[in-house]
Amino acid sequence: MKLRSFPAALLSVSLSLPLPLSIAHCAFFPLAVQAEESGKLDIKTDFAKSTISEAQVQTAIAEIDKLAQKQIDQNVVPGMAISVVHNDKVVFAKGYGVRAVGKSEKVDPDTVFQIASISKSVGSTVVAAAVGEKTVSWDSKISDLDPGFALSEPWVTSNLTIRDLYAHRSGLPAHAGDILEDLGYSQAEVLHHLRYQKPSSSMRSEYAYTNFGLTEAALATAKAARTDWESLSEEKLYKPLGMSSTSSRFSDFSNRSNRAVGHMMLNGKWAYRKQRRPDAQSPAGGVSSSVNDMSKWMRLQINNGKFEGKQIIDEAAIAETHIPQMRCGLNPINGLPEFYGLGFNVSYDKQGRLILSHSGGFALGAATNVKMLPSEKLGVCVLTNAAPIGVAEGMASTFTDLALYGSVKQDWLAIFKQVLSDPAMMGESVSDVGKRPAAPVPPLKNEAYLGTYENDLYGKLEVTMSVNGLMITVGKDITAAMTHYDRDTFTYEIFSENLSGPSGISFAIGTDGKAKSVIVENLNGNGQGLFIRSQTK
Repeated sequence: MKLRSFPAALLSVSLSLPLPLSIAHCAFFPLAVQAEESGKLDIKTDFAKSTISEAQVQTAIAEIDKLAQKQIDQNVVPGMAISVVHNDKVVFAKGYGVRAVGKSEKVDPDTVFQIASISKSVGSTVVAAAVGEKTVSWDSKISDLDPGFALSEPWVTSNLTIRDLYAHRSGLPAHAGDILEDLGYSQAEVLHHLRYQKPSSSMRSEYAYTNFGLTEAALATAKAARTDWESLSEEKLYKPLGMSSTSSRFSDFSNRSNRAVGHMMLNGKWAYRKQRRPDAQSPAGGVSSSVNDMSKWMRLQINNGKFEGKQIIDEAAIAETHIPQMRCGLNPINGLPEFYGLGFNVSYDKQGRLILSHSGGFALGAATNVKMLPSEKLGVCVLTNAAPIGVAEGMASTFTDLALYGSVKQDWLAIFKQVLSDPAMMGESVSDVGKRPAAPVPPLKNEAYLGTYENDLYGKLEVTMSVNGLMITVGKDITAAMTHYDRDTFTYEIFSENLSGPSGISFAIGTDGKAKSVIVENLNGNGQGLFIRSQTK
């Protein structure tokens, strides 16, 4: 499954998809442009009181509680935790199911989950703290903060800002760098290799969800603060809010005794196979937390940076994260436009209510959703320990329907399950290498393919011999057996967050009878999967 960490939300329903059901071309939202030109914002998102009664919220909680237990009883997901905040109080927090299939430990409100791409929203709060303290501004140039970072075009490198990267409008193609992480490259190596990534658009003209672009903005902020990102997050957010179970380090997650492991659907059953290690893109997907801790963060967001009566994050700096920066498409359900802010999906319902949301998902076993309505002082967080199948989004949208309207307007669980079952919607690449021909053309002798091939973006690829035949090694630590398919095409198969499944390896033969180049299918999504034989002896 080639699920990418979940990006944008489908407006009020908070659906997260790479390029979902929406127009691909995005334009600046005028308010964001005006804010950039003027250099300041004068936007108030403080609301006197929720129009939803406590009784309405409690009725919705009772219904969502039963629905959550039903998901566990029917083995829809192994484990789940939900929290709800209303009028600056935690009004519900509960765990369901088990932390790990085959074990008895139950999920509770303090169970720590990997929250995946909700990390972007949490991380933007950390940057807002730095903005409020004037360590950086949202329009600080990356070239000033981190002079060693570069993209392929010099003008973009010189003018790229924190805002550009947190709004996913750098011009990088969607998910640039994710495969490099799968190939074993370190965080520093991935960011360095982005200078070889061809852009998919001009800067600030289109929205393209990019984990490592946002990661660079966060790291540049930490450099300005003269610390590392993980320590900055702890100092500016987790400690002040008392989020004692929250961390931006995978090692902290793996050392928690009360943690939920990830599960994939294997042979029709949920099973643990491998834990996602997202340290390389920590600001974009590396946070782990509990619903009790996330409730504190939701209260901070809804109250414009204030927590327990104290202004933790500057009000103007955090309010700016809630402002649309890029239009990402049209919601197919209500026809309203979708936007991305600074680490948030930003939308408005037909009543004009602001909705802040984000989802997260790892193919290796995490699916999460947070949804907040500041005008109603209402927020809900759903964390699960299963690969994304729409449960987190479906539960959050069902709850907000119940709280706002007293009834469910759509079968959200069914809708999200259907959408997320579509490989195209999940970012999966469908291989052109299908069933092997009945009478394949034989390959050349193995020696024709042996050698080292090079690619600026992905580095070296080596074809070697083993006792079992030809082997391919690409990146830092990916080695797999090659299986002949037809003529000069082979296949290989590996297992990782973004590269799982079979892929073609197609050689072009030179006049000397040896391969002069090779295209690796699952590295060629942006047309940069061609490796040229090295001339070095």
